[in-house]
Amino acid sequence: MKISKMTSKRQIKLIKEGELVAEVEVDLLYDEGGWSPYLSLEDAYKLDDMRNALRKGDLGMASHFGRVFRLTPLAV
Repeated sequence: MKISKMTSKRQIKLIKEGELVAEVEVDLLYDEGGWSPYLSLEDAYKLDDMRNALRKGDLGMASHFGRVFRLTPLAV
């Protein structure tokens, strides 16, 4: 059985829900033999939890997972 080397790279993912956008830091995992890059189960749950907090408007909970911003449309 061949053991492949796994590496990771820190990246910021953006999640948008309505007028809110959040930055969430995750580790992308790279594997020579797999369909890379992919997220760990923990990071996938973190993104889901952030999305759910934004949908509910729970900014306190959302701020535990990353930075939260409110989008403001510009009049042209």
